[in-house]
Amino acid sequence: MARIKGGLNARKKHNRVLKLAKGYRGARSKQYRIAKQSVMRALTSAYAGRKERKRQFRQLWIARINAAARINGLSYSKFMYGLKLCGIELNRKVLADMAVNDAKGFADLADMAKGKLA
Repeated sequence: MARIKGGLNARKKHNRVLKLAKGYRGARSKQYRIAKQSVMRALTSAYAGRKERKRQFRQLWIARINAAARINGLSYSKFMYGLKLCGIELNRKVLADMAVNDAKGFADLADMAKGKLA
């Protein structure tokens, strides 16, 4: 019986990596060994990037809430503490959206927070 070589499986594996490396510059998209290194690094960076994106959005929300709170005469920390005392459980994403799109509603929340702090 004839021996079956592993060429087909190796070709499939190579093509899978080269497909992921499509669009990379030079040898990174043409040569398997170099493409494999680039793809492994890119996938690692993509994983880390997904975590980083969550941190960056939280920073953005806090900056927006802080700016709106200061317009209403409070610091970010006092505003958040005042909301906690009021029993208002809105997350930072919603508060940041209110700060940008609903200034009157945010001002009402700030007044409620001020009332509890005083």
